[in-house]
Amino acid sequence: MTGFPILADLGTILLAAAAMLLLARFIHAPPILAYMAAGVMLGPLTGWIDVTASVDLISELGIALLLFLVGLELSLDRIRDVGRVALGAGGLQILLTTAAGFGVATWLGFGGAEAWILALAMTFSSTVVVVRILQARNALLRTDGRIAIGILLVQDVAVAIALTVVAAAAGVDAGHGTALPGLARAAIGLVALIAFSVLAVRWLLPPALRWLGTSLELSFVSAIAWCFLFIAVAHRLGLSVEIGAFMAGVTLAQCAIHGDLVRRVHPLVNLFVAVFFVSLGIHLDLAAAAARWPAAVVVGALVVAGKPLIVTGLVLLFGYGGRTAFRAGLALGQMSEFAFILGGLAVASGLMDEGAFALIALAGMGTIAVSAVLMQQTDRLWQWIERTPLASRLPPDAPDTAGADPTLRGHIIVVGMNALGRRLVQNFVGRGETVLAIDADPKKLVGLPGHHLAGSTDHASVLERAGLASAKLLVSALQIEDANNLLAYRARALDVPVGIHAFDAAVVPELRTIGIDYLMASKHDGIRQIAAELQRAGVID
Repeated sequence: MTGFPILADLGTILLAAAAMLLLARFIHAPPILAYMAAGVMLGPLTGWIDVTASVDLISELGIALLLFLVGLELSLDRIRDVGRVALGAGGLQILLTTAAGFGVATWLGFGGAEAWILALAMTFSSTVVVVRILQARNALLRTDGRIAIGILLVQDVAVAIALTVVAAAAGVDAGHGTALPGLARAAIGLVALIAFSVLAVRWLLPPALRWLGTSLELSFVSAIAWCFLFIAVAHRLGLSVEIGAFMAGVTLAQCAIHGDLVRRVHPLVNLFVAVFFVSLGIHLDLAAAAARWPAAVVVGALVVAGKPLIVTGLVLLFGYGGRTAFRAGLALGQMSEFAFILGGLAVASGLMDEGAFALIALAGMGTIAVSAVLMQQTDRLWQWIERTPLASRLPPDAPDTAGADPTLRGHIIVVGMNALGRRLVQNFVGRGETVLAIDADPKKLVGLPGHHLAGSTDHASVLERAGLASAKLLVSALQIEDANNLLAYRARALDVPVGIHAFDAAVVPELRTIGIDYLMASKHDGIRQIAAELQRAGVID
């Protein structure tokens, strides 16, 4: 029964998180703020849960799987068209914010390594917070969302290097005399891990995931196993488990099946977001934090106000419009989950005392809470700016393609690569149409002409990537009533003609109520009839 205290602590954490989440929903507060409040209530305020080995284990597991999921969201395809601004603005933002943060830390009385670590803690933004709130606002694939994610990816590369340096510095505290041997080992380990990741993305993962994709259980378990494989490899190479978990997610994010994999792994997100942020609250030293609150306010002001201004200005310099730049900047106005990890390593390495770490914790939790509220009010804040004289000085915004493939305009989307779907794709391509075939199973897309997209159309982001708004026709060959109804509803909302496979007479009344354009009664009749109807309507030639 040695595991019982861990299960009891985990159960208490989740119960408190659920209770505070209900309260947060009632008062319209951000969930992340509720989780942190639950942690403070469980730990510093009431002492119901002490900072024990079991809590540390839960927190470590939560951080690892949380960063795996963060990495899983960072597909390079999403930010390919904004790579220039992500790399340029992201790199400059790191330099400018670190310099400003070092100046503030020095002014607050910190010196040496503590000042640099505090500056780095202010520099990086929270991928967890940004991704979750952008997802909730359906803004993840918008231009500003992709810019923010691109800058976060640049930050994550930089923080991997920073964590490597701080971990290597532990050698000095251990009596090794110099950090250079440890730093050299960590640098070699990081290069080796990156090389292994590149090889895996190029040669190992694509065929493996195609084979695993047909089984939900197998692909889910295999993804988690891949995460722990990277954790083990990172540990062997002298790197932190957090870097291993993050890199495992990033490698899977570059594969064609990653969208469907995110959907399958996604139920873990809410659990470990709760575990991570509740654990942060439990670890907070209220006495040390109270003594540092004036400094935390100064640090928080730089992060919440100064960092978004820096990012907004840089995005404007790269030629984007005022609204896009403002949204991207506001999204990055918080401290990162990596800041807590960085601070914890610095304390363990003797580079920072507990008081300075309490400052990072207090400022970090405060900026995450404030940023979560501000991000939910992004559109209202921009409307206020539009009423000021400043708006006339800002460049206009180009139309937002919401992350869709720019080559897809006036195309036909066919969902479901069963026999009917494949025949439809071949028929439309044979008529000279631009066709995008979608299926959750990437194996079913192999050998088809035209464009392909692996993913579930239950997620609006998949249809955004498919360019539904600019399509001239959506056809579903699926035999899933709820999925067909949802597709029909989304297509009608965008005034896109839609054809649905009426695989059963019982589904026809609701489809007619939604107002679809074409009903396909059977495979052979459907293909022939829909082609004739579309020609008469002028949709296809």
